[in-house]
Amino acid sequence: MNNKRVMNGPVVLVRGAGEQASGVGWVLAKAGFRVVMTEVAEPLMVRWPVCFGSAVSEGRWQVEGVTACRVEDPRECEAAWRAGEIPVLVDPELKGLELLNPLVLVDAIMAKRNLGTTLRMAPRTFGLGPGFTAGMDVDVVVETNRGHNLGRLIFDGAAQPNTGTPGEVMGISRERVLYSPKAGIFRAKRTIGEQVLVGDCLGEIDDGVQPEEVFSSCTGVLRGLLRTDTPVAGQVKVGDVDPRGHEEYCWTITEKARALGGAVLQGILESGILSPLCIKE
Repeated sequence: MNNKRVMNGPVVLVRGAGEQASGVGWVLAKAGFRVVMTEVAEPLMVRWPVCFGSAVSEGRWQVEGVTACRVEDPRECEAAWRAGEIPVLVDPELKGLELLNPLVLVDAIMAKRNLGTTLRMAPRTFGLGPGFTAGMDVDVVVETNRGHNLGRLIFDGAAQPNTGTPGEVMGISRERVLYSPKAGIFRAKRTIGEQVLVGDCLGEIDDGVQPEEVFSSCTGVLRGLLRTDTPVAGQVKVGDVDPRGHEEYCWTITEKARALGGAVLQGILESGILSPLCIKE
């Protein structure tokens, strides 16, 4: 990464540091912005190898050549930017917003509802997916539903409603995603990157009474799986099997996350709040 570009670019605050948020943060950091990401203390991430949120537990995490580091105070961000890294702050309530003073705020929590983002938080605000209305909650909504409109910028109105159905990969939708059958502690039985078959046990949920196994419903590569000993509620996503079977996909940003990052970058540059020339070499 070009450290000077990261150090000199305007500040962009990304709420969330999961899979889609990390795609946004990666694109903006590569474009030269000083990106800071916020997370909860115990983020729930199925595709944690490609999530900057992994820095919350690991201290430092790298995704496709870009490194994120956990910081405890907004004042530590400057040192991270000088090092060419994305600071990740545990601050779900944005208590450090005034100190960070971002030019742009992107809500990429992907909660399917607005968890508190407002137009007043930054000169330009973006909301990813359902739960936001452009002109009311944020300035711009970014469409996250796969298909023709993925990444489209919406300046008036809302994104498409949540379908409740995972996007299709090789014609397979719900079967490729694993959900917890009940609340408890998730324990992994396989490892991300492994090839799995229909019926393979990938993990179990232990509620303290009777452990219940979670089985694969399709054949492919195990692209995502919660870390072992993660507490979960019932019907929470715990794994992801990719029927295409390419192991390298497990360690790289998806086409969807890249598209969302590119869409936010376009929206920033189109907004007129800055010129590309202000991102210094």
